[in-house]
Amino acid sequence: MEADRIVLAGNPNVGKSIFFNELTGIYVDVSNFPGTTLDISYGYYQERLVIDTPGVYGVSSFNDEEIVAQNIIIEADIVLNVVDATHLERDLFLTQQIIDMGIPVVVALNMMDEAKLQGLKIDIEGLEAELGVPVIGTVATKGQGLDKVKTALFNARIGRSNSKLQHKLEKINNRVKNQAEALLILEDDPSLAKKYGINFSAEGKNREEIYRQRRQRIDKIVNRVILRRDRHNSFKSKLSKLMVKPLTGIPILFLVLFIIYQVIGVFIAQKVVDFTEGVVFGGIYEPFIYNVVTEFIPANSLLGSILIGEFGLLTMTVTYIFGLLLPLVIGVYFFLSLLEDSGYLPRIAALVDRILTKVGLNGQAVIPLILGFGCVTMAIITTRLLDSKRERVITIFLLGLAIPCSAQLGVSAGLISSLGFKYLISYSIIIFCVLVVVGMMLDKMLPGDAAGLLIDLPPLRVPHLSNVITKTLSKAQLFIEEAGPIFIFASIIITLMKVNGWLVVIEDAVAPIIVNWLKLPKETTVAFIMGVVRRDFGVAGLTDIPLSPPQTLVALVTATLFVPCIASMMIIFKEQNWKEAILIWISSWLIAFGVGGVIAQILI
Repeated sequence: MEADRIVLAGNPNVGKSIFFNELTGIYVDVSNFPGTTLDISYGYYQERLVIDTPGVYGVSSFNDEEIVAQNIIIEADIVLNVVDATHLERDLFLTQQIIDMGIPVVVALNMMDEAKLQGLKIDIEGLEAELGVPVIGTVATKGQGLDKVKTALFNARIGRSNSKLQHKLEKINNRVKNQAEALLILEDDPSLAKKYGINFSAEGKNREEIYRQRRQRIDKIVNRVILRRDRHNSFKSKLSKLMVKPLTGIPILFLVLFIIYQVIGVFIAQKVVDFTEGVVFGGIYEPFIYNVVTEFIPANSLLGSILIGEFGLLTMTVTYIFGLLLPLVIGVYFFLSLLEDSGYLPRIAALVDRILTKVGLNGQAVIPLILGFGCVTMAIITTRLLDSKRERVITIFLLGLAIPCSAQLGVSAGLISSLGFKYLISYSIIIFCVLVVVGMMLDKMLPGDAAGLLIDLPPLRVPHLSNVITKTLSKAQLFIEEAGPIFIFASIIITLMKVNGWLVVIEDAVAPIIVNWLKLPKETTVAFIMGVVRRDFGVAGLTDIPLSPPQTLVALVTATLFVPCIASMMIIFKEQNWKEAILIWISSWLIAFGVGGVIAQILI
């Protein structure tokens, strides 16, 4: 069948992104938690447009994700509906709704391996006969069944629907654009009803009746096609239960964090970075590039200063990005990818739910907060999975204030771990206390309460190394593409400021704050100027300044609570509004220097 638009649709966390990657060859994030797909992705398969939509439980207009998915699905020529084989009762509701729209459908019955482990035997041929559309069993993470799905797309069919519902739809089909719109109007969709001036039931009675009949039909289908077998609890199911119980879940969480700290904060930040920054770039690359450039350009000229000076584009900038930050970024993203793909993140959300309610959030907010340790900018986008604007405001504020990104976290871990366990604990407690106090203040100031936690716990999985590596390298590349131009811009500005003597003027002007209040060397001013552009750039600047252990603690606390980077500010402008973005920016200045100064006055 000829088609122009193939739309991927399904419930959250069913693996749609893997099918999109397979069809289009375009990599989008694949993770094991609900809400991975927050943006619409576009690509092509055999000259047909392929569109990946956010995960939804139904094509209605109850939230932003459903409205976005609805607008795309009703225009589809074919829907590839990805269904979780372990949750047929839940997922087939959306399948039947799309079938009722009169759109040709192919069902990819995914996660067949996990259904088997759970003792479920599914009659795929029987399900295909019941729905009236092609049904293909798949294990997408292993590539099983994907070729059959591609072939089936050319045999997509309009499925079996309720005859009484079809009779009602026929009465209004000629008044609207297509059957999909007719169904949504019959289900009391307010925007479409207003568009065509049709209103069957202002109280939603049609929707209730249609949903009830659809649910009854799905229940009958599931009873006919699923055979449940008794099974013993697997190791994964036992571990899953231990992860969400406070008595066992908290020690497991601390063990995971300890392993991550040992690898990133001790091994990569000290041994690997010592080699890449000190030996490769400091000992080999920089002398080489200095000799090459000075063959043609005097080192003390303006161009020489910009290229190979103290803040040179070809010396300091390259060394910071590739020798210092990149190994740390790769390490942080590697572990984040493992957490994402294993399904552990939603379990952490369930574990810390009660704690986060103290700051006006529910456990689901821990997902963007943890992802913020990779990239705060991307984590701010992830806050769209939260249920209310109130929770998004609090989470974005905390992300911008107290969550260091991967590069900043790696450098900070390396600096603080070299001072000993006492300083590591002090740093962690201070940042945690600031996060809790600010969260509680926002909870009191903003109207409303934290919503209850409703989150699907996906099955625990052993992450696929290929996906973990692909995701890690993809995000590391994104870091270079995003940070590189900003670092270049900042290096040129600081070099010009130094050459023209402005840097000394600024250092003298802010000396009462930096020297008297924070009790740091005057040269630290440069690191904070760099931090205005990107916080990781500023923290990297601290590595070249001799500081005592208490001064290092003060500088790191201040830099961690410092203003969000330019990219994060731009996203906050987009996701919220300019008033909230400016409020976050100004508050970060005040809190960073306020907290840092108090610690300095006590310790130094």
